[in-house]
Amino acid sequence: MKEDDLFPRVPDQHKPNMPLIPNGLGVLYVIISAVYIFLLYFFGVPNSEGAVANGVSAPLTLAVCILFGGFMGLLDDWIDLKWRYKAFLPLIAAIPLVTFASHVGARTSIALPILGTINFGNYYYFIIIPILVTIITNTVNQLGGLNGLETICPAIIMIGLMSISGSYAILLLCPLIMWLILAFFNFRGKIFVGNTGSFAIGITIAAFAIISDLKFDLVISILPYIFNSAVILLTFFCYRTKASVSFDGKRLVSSHRRSLITLITFNRPLTERQVVILISLLVAATTLAAILARRLLVL
Repeated sequence: MKEDDLFPRVPDQHKPNMPLIPNGLGVLYVIISAVYIFLLYFFGVPNSEGAVANGVSAPLTLAVCILFGGFMGLLDDWIDLKWRYKAFLPLIAAIPLVTFASHVGARTSIALPILGTINFGNYYYFIIIPILVTIITNTVNQLGGLNGLETICPAIIMIGLMSISGSYAILLLCPLIMWLILAFFNFRGKIFVGNTGSFAIGITIAAFAIISDLKFDLVISILPYIFNSAVILLTFFCYRTKASVSFDGKRLVSSHRRSLITLITFNRPLTERQVVILISLLVAATTLAAILARRLLVL
């Protein structure tokens, strides 16, 4: 790394000659988002829905979650956390969400098509919320490695959730703009957001969905993420093998099916951008399905 480089540089594995790219730019998302959301908290926005008498509020809760996600990502970038730690660290971020949900009397039921409404009671606070935060944060972190993949897909989900979140949408206005800027440069192969960015955005999505009561919508939106993580974990625990793709200087190709990326490129050479676009379209489809399901439930 050069002495005048602000961010460490890492090789881009899927580009000819593997150029060195600045990594960890996700810290900008964490800082700017936290400042913006703390300002919303200071000015009491959103008003009636976001705050309660004892000071617990939606903006404060979301800001704390984003900061913890960024800190967790920094730890991973610095010391390469083992997966057993990554799996449980997000449980700490669930504490402010449990506090917020219990103080504002959040709805403890989830409406599901066909199955109807399931009420979890107090189990929602102490079991469902921690599970949601842990699963979403880790699944978002697992789907990456290609330029634009770890930034474009979360942006699609953020836009989808904001469109049906009512007055809570203002919470993600500045974070979304900042993330889209990072996504633009990431897709072009100019920067990496690093684990700092991927963990922060994962917790952002999870926390926002819980705060705005969009749990079911979030689960539908992240189905590609869940599928990817399920395949990765299944093949690892059953066969002790990891997913990988080969790069010939132009295209990616895989000889196995151990993740969503390797499934798409299995014996089918594709460019990096083609893979990213295909997965992004898949996430867009599930996000649209979540929005349509919400409309149907309202009707």
